[in-house]
Amino acid sequence: MGVFLFDEMIFGPVRSRRLGVSLGLNLLPTYKKVCSFNCIYCECGWTGETRPEAGKIPNVEEYRLALTAKLQQLQGTDFEPDSLTFAGNGEPTLHPDFAGIIDITLALRNQFAPKATVSVLTNGSMLHKKEVADALKKVENSLLKLDGGTEETIRAINGPAKAFNLRAYVEQLKAFNGRLVIQSLFLRGQHNGVAIDNTTDQEIDAWLKLISEIKPAKVMVYAIERDTAAHNLVKLPKDELEQIAQKVRQLGIETEVFA
Repeated sequence: MGVFLFDEMIFGPVRSRRLGVSLGLNLLPTYKKVCSFNCIYCECGWTGETRPEAGKIPNVEEYRLALTAKLQQLQGTDFEPDSLTFAGNGEPTLHPDFAGIIDITLALRNQFAPKATVSVLTNGSMLHKKEVADALKKVENSLLKLDGGTEETIRAINGPAKAFNLRAYVEQLKAFNGRLVIQSLFLRGQHNGVAIDNTTDQEIDAWLKLISEIKPAKVMVYAIERDTAAHNLVKLPKDELEQIAQKVRQLGIETEVFA
């Protein structure tokens, strides 16, 4: 299976199934993945490094100049973005100047693309750092990962660091006071001879309890879209995702399905 990497710091705009016309912002190296998780379904392949090397990531001034030029180029065109989206080759909040970059992005957005939202796709692994949590609370669209209802399942799917604690993570998500989106990918399959399934009744019930605690503004339920790091994973059909989504809607939480 192929590995999907972004080869630019600023890429697109692309038409995102979740965010509309999305200008991608990659704060990580353009030639490899750097992430604090090692998700079995990751389109960027397996994690090789968990921290970005100094000198191999954009500095604040490089980022400011590049984003200014791109937004000026797109301003007033059909490609003016709906979202400035931090995604890229791994976990964006690992950048040591992430909080400052968020401030720069918000200021440039206000100047050149005031109708756009700022979105961050993050696994939430850096929420223990106050400056990261505060920065994520500033943007309109913080999309945080929750792919299971039990720590065992999250470890099997997402491969977080040993220090990961699900209860602590849920408390960090609750601190957003509902100003966040939860992204949850559902799958079945096998990895290293072990069956993995976050769609069982037990798993869904546990996940729903956490969602009801977190009380996000929205939940995004989605399936595998591209090639995955692990083999033998099953892309779920839309009707099955809709059944999961309907259980969230019964909690009074807006839910979208992306199949």
